[in-house]
Amino acid sequence: MISTAPDISGLCPPRFAAVKDAFARNFADAPEGLNEQAARFSVVIAGETVVDLWAGQADPRAGTPFTDRTLTPVFSTGKAIMALLMASAVQRGKLAYEQRVSGLWPAFGARGKGEVTVAQMLSHQDGLPGFDAPTDPAIWFDQRAVLDRLAAQAPMWPPGNASGYHPVTVGYLANEVHRLADGRSLGQALREDFAGPFGLDLWIGLPEAEHDRVAALRKPSAAAGLGPIDAIKTAAFLDRGSAPGGRGSAEWRTIEIPSANLHGTALDLARIMGLVANGGALDGQTVLSTDVLAQATKERIHGQDLVLPYVISWAAGLMRNSGLRIFGPNPDALGHCGWGGSCAFADPAARVSAAYVMTRQSPHLIGDPRAQRLIDALYSAV
Repeated sequence: MISTAPDISGLCPPRFAAVKDAFARNFADAPEGLNEQAARFSVVIAGETVVDLWAGQADPRAGTPFTDRTLTPVFSTGKAIMALLMASAVQRGKLAYEQRVSGLWPAFGARGKGEVTVAQMLSHQDGLPGFDAPTDPAIWFDQRAVLDRLAAQAPMWPPGNASGYHPVTVGYLANEVHRLADGRSLGQALREDFAGPFGLDLWIGLPEAEHDRVAALRKPSAAAGLGPIDAIKTAAFLDRGSAPGGRGSAEWRTIEIPSANLHGTALDLARIMGLVANGGALDGQTVLSTDVLAQATKERIHGQDLVLPYVISWAAGLMRNSGLRIFGPNPDALGHCGWGGSCAFADPAARVSAAYVMTRQSPHLIGDPRAQRLIDALYSAV
């Protein structure tokens, strides 16, 4: 058995010793060692925190330790929380998954997108994975310009025929639909409906007063493998302007990009994912009904994704575990992965929800081996 490093902190009862060993091994296997990286892994079962481990340096250059108050950018892992916020709007009668986006936002219906539903938009079926021509990355900091451009754009495939992962655009689209239906942005809804009432340290749009809590990231040493490149993948990931510039800058942290710039802690990601693990309840309070949870988590499309090189079963914003099996052994688990290796998931069968965040990013699009090692160790003890 591998001994854990002395600066691994947190909660890990003997039952989950294998998880702590796996956590230590992730550091030991990295060439930089413990002092050049940080990570946190948190597990909640039936509403109770059973594992919460963290270690490393939040900022190695400054010698700042990673603590239970450190915030980590989780990129697309935030799409899982975006999906739950949209489900909350459905629960409150503000939205319906089967309603047409153009009914709320008439301009969106241009050029063959008039029949796209909210569920299809959330499951990456609307054909807008990126811009149809190279664009100045500064556009992402002008939300109205992004929305007008996407609304006027023709879909890159017939909507509803396939999924094609939207790395960034889905967050702008969902945020606008939520704003039109609810009157609030997704970041505001997160603060008012979840972060405040339940004490969740999760942010879409991080106030400058919180920026000094953010961990410094180490970018991947290699590019992710997308398979054969075509116009759709280029628009999603590879064009100039496919993503906002200045990641890590104050401007990027402060703007609301629900698909890409959520900042938070692993523990509170695991806690909010408990909504899926525990039948719609959070801290014993029912937030989503059985019906709305079923609508949010049911399969919306299943097949070869046109952007990611995987066969994926998409729910309304969540990746379903069937086929991928990256969120433990149960096919009905759901979650999302983020650029560099983070992930958050929920397993209703085991009432498990968990999240992994880290500062040393890897090139794995989904199923980072470090997270997989931890999840495998977790299920050996569940």
